[in-house]
Amino acid sequence: MAAAAAAATRETWRAASPRRRRPAARRPKRREAAAAAGTPGAEPEVDGGVVLRRIQEAREDLVISDFWSSALETITGCLQKHLEQLRAPEGSLSEALGHLHLDAPPVEADAAPGSVPEETLVPGTCCFKCVCYGVGKFASCVIARSQLAFLLLLLERCQIPRSHCCVYDPLFSRLEIAVLNALGVVVLGDNEEGKRSVCGEPTVFYMPHCGTALYNNLLWRNWSVDALSKVVIIGNSFGGLEERLLTRILHKHYPYVAKILTGLEELAFPQTPRYMDVFNDTSLHWFPVQKLTQLPTDTWAFREEPDYQDCEDLEIIRKKTEPPCADLSSL
Repeated sequence: MAAAAAAATRETWRAASPRRRRPAARRPKRREAAAAAGTPGAEPEVDGGVVLRRIQEAREDLVISDFWSSALETITGCLQKHLEQLRAPEGSLSEALGHLHLDAPPVEADAAPGSVPEETLVPGTCCFKCVCYGVGKFASCVIARSQLAFLLLLLERCQIPRSHCCVYDPLFSRLEIAVLNALGVVVLGDNEEGKRSVCGEPTVFYMPHCGTALYNNLLWRNWSVDALSKVVIIGNSFGGLEERLLTRILHKHYPYVAKILTGLEELAFPQTPRYMDVFNDTSLHWFPVQKLTQLPTDTWAFREEPDYQDCEDLEIIRKKTEPPCADLSSL
């Protein structure tokens, strides 16, 4: 009994007690406010080496969890269907699927202390790009750090080179930009407001707990059967958005989310107490061609760019001038 109690005590910082679910669209603001105010879940920013070590620790915790194995099973099952839909050339498809596995990649023996292991890449086995929006202030927030660790694991398991992953959050500090540069991902210098075209390339958009406007903007920018058939979104449950928002508000302010609800397949992530605050209300969404082509033909005629001028509860940070990228060596 004493041993069990001690073990439970060691795990308390990782586990979240059951709570009433809050609207996912509101979570980012509160999370970042907590980080700024020094409330629970927030830590003071430190140097880049310490941040890298903490990311590695978050990765190690995540990879041995039941949540990760279940989430990865959901992701690989979806990507298998997605690759089949894209009709990849014979041979590359089977190779790509063969590398979507649950085993952890080997850690390089000469890796620098505190670094995150590089993904084990097999050239030519993956056709996906990845874009990450809104992961948050991971240098000072435990929740954001776990979300970043998930992204790095996702890239490793799905054989997506880090150089093929673009990351952006308008709240990133110079230190966080430097850490991301050291990790090998591409830090975007411009706030795209989610308006990124896939440009014909299959793309996984990783958008944990982003505002509804960001998803709406992404859909608008790729509003065609051809483009959406190449999109995979990991983020707030679209079904949950439909449940939480008044129908009038959903159709007025977020029409692309409203119109696509019957044209997608949604796969919910598992809900476990340990990662409840990190991935609650999170789902994977993809857009089968068969469903997209069954939507009313006038669905695709509406192409008006969202403006949100009279939206009272807009969860998005508008474009602004960004600071120059930093290097770890300059900090």
